[in-house]
Amino acid sequence: MQIDLFYELAVPPARAAGEAEVYRETLEEIALADTLGFGCAWLVEHHLAPGYSHATAPDLFLAAVSQRTSRIRLGHAVVVAPCHHPLRVAERAATLDVLSGGRLELGLGRGFSAAEYAIFGARPEESRARLAEGLAVLRAAAVGPIAERGPFHDLGGVSVLPRPLQRPHPPLWLAAISPESVAWAAEQGLGLLAGPFKPWFMIRQDIARYRRTFRVAHGTGPPAEGRNPRVALALGVLCLEDAAEARRLGAEAFTWFYRRLIEEARPVLRGMQASYEYYHRFRRLAGLLERAVSLPMLERLGLVVVGDPAGCARRFAAFRRAGIDRLLCAIGAGALPSAVVRRSMALMARHLLPQP
Repeated sequence: MQIDLFYELAVPPARAAGEAEVYRETLEEIALADTLGFGCAWLVEHHLAPGYSHATAPDLFLAAVSQRTSRIRLGHAVVVAPCHHPLRVAERAATLDVLSGGRLELGLGRGFSAAEYAIFGARPEESRARLAEGLAVLRAAAVGPIAERGPFHDLGGVSVLPRPLQRPHPPLWLAAISPESVAWAAEQGLGLLAGPFKPWFMIRQDIARYRRTFRVAHGTGPPAEGRNPRVALALGVLCLEDAAEARRLGAEAFTWFYRRLIEEARPVLRGMQASYEYYHRFRRLAGLLERAVSLPMLERLGLVVVGDPAGCARRFAAFRRAGIDRLLCAIGAGALPSAVVRRSMALMARHLLPQP
């Protein structure tokens, strides 16, 4: 199981750091991760989410990272496909792959922010179709002129420049919330990005559905070129030598982060189809979280791992046995000083990262 990093570029009111300092510290942390052996640094795309996430131009940020690192892979998690022209997505992704020497991991998703949809003029009822068109453009653009016209954009005959270094294209992932999206990811041969606000008991069901559907769609042999059969899980992590210190610091940091995350995700939680028991359980859980977010609750739901190296190793091993290929660790979730994050990173590198 590969251990990665996950960033929202949070600027919490309780921290004295401003945007410029958060950007600088994050660049320095990823440069350190490059030397420590972390697998990938993932960055989200969010808009209109002050405090919680200031990662509005993740491809620009990752381009800067690419020039400060040489080994660590760069994860874009995710491009909110309905809010972007697919040609621009293909061009910018290929540019980032070239700049990074072929280190891009590209995630796609429909997003969950009603405010983002409104400000970019996207229509929720078109989101699945626009996502499918964006995926088709990415795959077609990487191998030559685009042959087919999509339902929303006429790109027939267009050649996208530059071409990505990775062939046929960078590994592709899908951020999936609903069971239908999980199955679609498997059918399309996309890696599954799970978390960070779905509890572990639901993600276990998603993993089983994904693996089963992938086998039916693609067989049990080695995946075909351009197909990605991996499952990644994003969650909050804080690993320190002293478990009590980790819990003291982690309690405040992760409570703030998940409260803000629930605020951002509330529209999608409320809008899920009530006719499915799956969603009934999800909505009841959302109500519980809104009433009382605490570190013990987050731990019971499998949303965070907090403790000393031995305790974190046990939790990580359980995720690996359950079928997780990559853990995307939001160390401190942007709510702790960079010095603490760096200390946790160094400790994880010694005790938790796979050894070469």
